[in-house]
Amino acid sequence: MSGLHEKYLAGIGFDLTFMPPGTSGGEPYVRRFRPPVRLIILGGGYVGQALCRFASALEFEVTAVDDRPAFANYETFSQAKLVLCDAFSTAISKLGLTADDFVAVVTRGHRHDADCLRVILQGEMPAYLGLIGSRRRVAGLFDMLEGEGLDRARMDLIHTPIGLPIGAVTPDEIAISILAELTLCRSGRASDRHTGILEQTNVDPDFLRCLDMDGVKAVALVVERRGSTPVKTGAVMAVDPSGRTFGTVGGGCGEHEIVLAALRVLQTGRDELVTVDMTDEVAKSEGMVCGGTMKVLITKIDGPYRN
Repeated sequence: MSGLHEKYLAGIGFDLTFMPPGTSGGEPYVRRFRPPVRLIILGGGYVGQALCRFASALEFEVTAVDDRPAFANYETFSQAKLVLCDAFSTAISKLGLTADDFVAVVTRGHRHDADCLRVILQGEMPAYLGLIGSRRRVAGLFDMLEGEGLDRARMDLIHTPIGLPIGAVTPDEIAISILAELTLCRSGRASDRHTGILEQTNVDPDFLRCLDMDGVKAVALVVERRGSTPVKTGAVMAVDPSGRTFGTVGGGCGEHEIVLAALRVLQTGRDELVTVDMTDEVAKSEGMVCGGTMKVLITKIDGPYRN
């Protein structure tokens, strides 16, 4: 399996490594691509359905579980990769949770929450475990489980009340608050600044497909930023000789400037490190919203990408 897009579809993570222009050594820029995080939604009600819808749009690989056939089906969870209709405890055992999984417990009641936690807390702790419910109800549930001999220290690792406090009321709002917390946790795990890994790790399938293709293309990689910029370091885009783009480094006038530089690199064959200025005076004259600067490495690649 050599294609980058094939690896992505197979759930295999990988790094792309680029050297700064004009250097024969030194520290490379590393853009990390992580496989999609598996998000297991325990509970097929309205919150679980909304969470599946939003999470799949942000590249979580969703597994949905409920014990009711009317809820646990692919019509209700059309964006899920896997839907299981089974008792919660049985389904969790079948899924084999790992330390890389994210789990949201959003069942319809206290009894089902307890069934989920009894299994989860006795196995490998997932990277994220969130539990819906009021503080009073959750406190009572934890006291009951501790009385059964489960480890209170592990319960203290659970994100509860689940989600970020944004004043959510409706199922969609609650799902968005949960997704915000999931994204925060995923970003925290992906960030590895002290080893030189760039921040942004999202995957654009069109970009990977472009890198797998024969023919020449230029890759633009944001390697440094200051102030307010539309993307983080690690934002990446490919440009073909016709000026067609795959991926994005923020859009707008700044991206247009990068496309022009990429076409220049394709003509000259010389890599460039371009600074895009979005400070207040420049941004105002160009109608930009952001007000910072970012350095973008542009490198020419002939044929499929190979590290």
